[in-house]
Amino acid sequence: MLCRQFYELLERVVDLHGYVSVDTNRYSVPERFVGQSVAVYKLPAEIHVCRKDTTIAVHPRLIGQRDARNTLPDHHAIPVRQNRGTALEETLLRGHHPSLDRYAAALKQRGNGWGRRALRRLIGMKRTYPSGPFIAAIEQALRYGLFDLGRLEALILKQVAGDFFALDAGDDGDA
Repeated sequence: MLCRQFYELLERVVDLHGYVSVDTNRYSVPERFVGQSVAVYKLPAEIHVCRKDTTIAVHPRLIGQRDARNTLPDHHAIPVRQNRGTALEETLLRGHHPSLDRYAAALKQRGNGWGRRALRRLIGMKRTYPSGPFIAAIEQALRYGLFDLGRLEALILKQVAGDFFALDAGDDGDA
């Protein structure tokens, strides 16, 4: 329990960033208390932040400083974006056809940090277009070392055009 020999008792509301302000300085509070009212005990050398008779933070008092900030390490965790790699995308593409396996591996290798996005786009094409024209375009792209997915899609569309659209070479549309 907090020593009763405090210098000043203050009532504060934890701001949206998880801090309470005392004498122009800001002291961190666990983020779960944002928007809640807390009691701040200002001692000669420390700041104690309490909620419902429980001390939730103890900071050294910032004396002789203005607009300073004291953040305890466990109060505000910095979110870290974890790179989960391309494992899921590779699993979705693997095993359907040897040419597709080789193309996906080469595309990932040439990705320069964009491998996951490229593999996702390839998955979308695989789901969108018929298997025969898709694999034929993949094999043609492998033969020529073509890894631009826009051009790959153009190859797929050339393969698909004759199957889905009645294109008559001699018909100009004049009736």
